Amino acid sequence: MTDPTQAIAPTTANLLRRLMALLYDVFLLFAITLGYGAFLLLIKILFNGTQDLETLQPGLVMQILSFIGWLAALAGYYFICWRKQGQTLGMKAWRIKLQQPDGNMATPKQCLIRTVLACISMAAAGIGYLWCLLPSSNGCLHDIYSGTEVVSLPKEK
Repeated sequence: MTDPTQAIAPTTANLLRRLMALLYDVFLLFAITLGYGAFLLLIKILFNGTQDLETLQPGLVMQILSFIGWLAALAGYYFICWRKQGQTLGMKAWRIKLQQPDGNMATPKQCLIRTVLACISMAAAGIGYLWCLLPSSNGCLHDIYSGTEVVSLPKEK
């Protein structure tokens, strides 16, 4: 007979739950993208006015800076959510949480490493995510290299 006061060790979240949480987050990332685009349009209007706005195009340097800013805005969403409570909105819906193996919150360095490596994992045909399907693996590549884990949380009563 088990003791009900003992805490049950969390299990590593499976690939399906991770991808479904990511799908939920895509909708929020789209909203962040729209907000960032509106911010850039406002700056363009403030500096150039509304006269012939559609013909005015930024130079290469400004386009690169805008792109880097967009990536920073998207990465910032994950960084803030992971540092604040270990979960994004999609992760809350699918009851998974990012943490260190000892159960503590991920450090800022771990969140930054994880954000960069998760993007690379997805860009490389999802190989970093598919890594968690290997029998000997205990997570995705970005989990392993950042020293974090994504665990499934039990249903609340």
